[in-house]
Amino acid sequence: MAKTASFHEQLIEKLRKLLRSRQFVPGAKFLTEREIAERFDTSRPTANKALSSLVSTGLLEFRQGAGTFVRESVLDYDLQHLVSFTEKARAAGKKPTTQLIALQKLSSLDAPAAARGLKVLPGEPLLYLERLRLADGQPVIYERRHVVARFCPGMTRTDAKGSLYGFWTSKCRLTISGADESIRAVNASPAQAAALRIPPNTACLMVIATGFLEGGAPLWYEETLYRSDAYEFRNQLGGVSGPKPAQGRMR
Repeated sequence: MAKTASFHEQLIEKLRKLLRSRQFVPGAKFLTEREIAERFDTSRPTANKALSSLVSTGLLEFRQGAGTFVRESVLDYDLQHLVSFTEKARAAGKKPTTQLIALQKLSSLDAPAAARGLKVLPGEPLLYLERLRLADGQPVIYERRHVVARFCPGMTRTDAKGSLYGFWTSKCRLTISGADESIRAVNASPAQAAALRIPPNTACLMVIATGFLEGGAPLWYEETLYRSDAYEFRNQLGGVSGPKPAQGRMR
């Protein structure tokens, strides 16, 4: 069973690479179940499962009687995996860019909310990044992030303008295990709205997250605002199960 699951994940990644290669532009018809099976030497049920996975994560869409197509317009936020914005935008056929607003070192005493999330000692150095992420020149994400400085020494402005996941895993040799997130609706402040080029008080989605290294050490704390007209949050649910302890919070 483990071997089958591993091959399934490999097949999904191969299909993701096809999407990132721009062989299939947004709106184009994607490979059929039969074509995937023949191209990657697998069974049609396995091909169907991989296609269904890409549909559930929003990279593809199924049109009754027509086939499977590369999705257009909105970007998808993967609620189950950490996915680079750069990769997500390219898979959607958009050109990703980053505007670095701020990169500075500060004390955890200057950022109490981040210090609590990162569980650092008073006065421990943090890196503060403020970034605007754009897709085809349109601002879609306004990001404020604090990072434990000792884990990524030597970060440059060039590093901060690229994929942080890529910087951490490649240059810093860090293994990221995941993140704890909360998502809520907020109205954009005048400053946030100006950065995102939307009217003040426009409804947006705020993600507050703490990311962790393998072993459980916190690496970053972020407060990231997503334009609701440019992003869609998607998830795939299993069947109905018995009652479990609540995972959310009432405010």
